[in-house]
Amino acid sequence: MSTLNLSGITKSFGTTTVLHGIDLGVADGEMIVIVGASGCGKSTLLRIVAGLETPTTGHVAIAGREVTRLEPADRDIAMVFQNYALYPHMTVAQNMAYGLKIRGTPKEEIARRVAETATLLGIQPLLERKPRQLSGGQRQRVAMGRAIIREPKLFLFDEPLSNLDAKLRVQMRGEIRRLQQRLGVTSLYVTHDQVEAMTLGDRLVVMHQGRAAQVASPMEVWARPADTYVASFIGSPAMNLLEGWLAEDGAAVQLKAGPLLWFTDGPRPGGNGRPLTIGIRPEHVLREGGVPVDVELELVEPLGSETVLHGLLPGGETLTAKLPGMVPAVGSAMEMHLLAEAMHVFDASTGKRLEA
Repeated sequence: MSTLNLSGITKSFGTTTVLHGIDLGVADGEMIVIVGASGCGKSTLLRIVAGLETPTTGHVAIAGREVTRLEPADRDIAMVFQNYALYPHMTVAQNMAYGLKIRGTPKEEIARRVAETATLLGIQPLLERKPRQLSGGQRQRVAMGRAIIREPKLFLFDEPLSNLDAKLRVQMRGEIRRLQQRLGVTSLYVTHDQVEAMTLGDRLVVMHQGRAAQVASPMEVWARPADTYVASFIGSPAMNLLEGWLAEDGAAVQLKAGPLLWFTDGPRPGGNGRPLTIGIRPEHVLREGGVPVDVELELVEPLGSETVLHGLLPGGETLTAKLPGMVPAVGSAMEMHLLAEAMHVFDASTGKRLEA
């Protein structure tokens, strides 16, 4: 059983605290993606798991063994970096075999595992090449092969696709997910790309200012964001966040932009006038079939199968819509419809999700 448990992890650099009490349990074979904006603490957390940083407080356990103070080499982990970290003077085969060689693994066993791993990754023709003779995608496969060949208890990925072009990133993230599921290795993956996070993770850890804002499955994070930060970070384009306040004895919200939206799942607590933030995803802003609102268009982005519209609401708030198909020229103003049953409700002061 290869599990990972983090309890009460904090990290301070001088007087600056970058991690504030992270608790996380990762099950055997689970793929956890840590996602967040630059500076949120995600890479620091990964480095603590790897042993490259020591937590100020808290504990790290891998497969039930306390490893908080152990060196990286003693943790039975493998790490894939964004810059590949291949030895330029070694061939692909030598790069992949190096970790086994310094462990004293017999040559026959090394040769067998290099061949098996190369076949798994489809890099057999590259074994005698040097890293400078490889493309970015090939180098990343070699870096993954070097991690896989060690058969570690835990895989750590530090933004491994950030140096690849967009098309190759899509291809490689599919390969990483298929490999991880096939090998069944417990994995921790750090990225700032929310599309990568949604497509790769069994669960997401959405980091914000050194805290885990939400830990849940990708679809739960998308459908029920814990606060306004998660709501605006997960989803492309970002969720619309609009000002409003409670009305009709908690049964509806009066938007600053004008419309009255009725809650379909029950009233919210608080008296009339309680400030709220209402979240509506661009997919739930429609041409018809919802609550109408006037929008002054500022930008139309045709994407072929869909069109993204950006505009201003009465009162000056922005609204983004993602409509299917191509939208013809609509002039400077149009009526859009808000799907009330799909809205998310947050407390305006705390940003926390407000349930019925």
